[in-house]
Amino acid sequence: MPSGKKKNQVLDESARGKPSPKLYTLVVYLIGGPIGDEFDGQTISRTIQIRGEQTLEDLHEAIFRAFNRFDEHLYEFLLGVGPNDRSAVYSLPADVEFPGLEEEMAGDVRATTIDSLGLEVGIAFGYRFDFGDDWLHQIDVTGIDDYSGKGKYPKITKKVGKSPPQYPDFEDE
Repeated sequence: MPSGKKKNQVLDESARGKPSPKLYTLVVYLIGGPIGDEFDGQTISRTIQIRGEQTLEDLHEAIFRAFNRFDEHLYEFLLGVGPNDRSAVYSLPADVEFPGLEEEMAGDVRATTIDSLGLEVGIAFGYRFDFGDDWLHQIDVTGIDDYSGKGKYPKITKKVGKSPPQYPDFEDE
């Protein structure tokens, strides 16, 4: 028996009934917003890895950085079927009523973990940022792996295409 280990010590968390930590690979595509003619028709995406115990708020912050945004706005995640389905909306709780918007919030982004969403490889969901400019993103789940416990996450692992500016240049119009 190796020194320093007790005979009945459990080494693997999964042996104690806890699922092993997961690492999700998500590809975030920019699919709508004031993109501008120079970006029209281009694929603009960011690949982000995030741990399962991290929250949707952590994912928002990673997307915010990945697309070079600088001015915070309201945002939401749409976990219905596809990026525009509002049947399951996760956002920050609102202190005010919005006329014409009677939908129930499915969860608070600050408390909803990635693991709790029941994601599977092949699923796509939506992320909407800045309800005025209405930046819309599709998030594809491309990988779910066991997390080794090493590394800082969320992590941006790949960028495709240049990020459009957060605010279009209105002087050109």
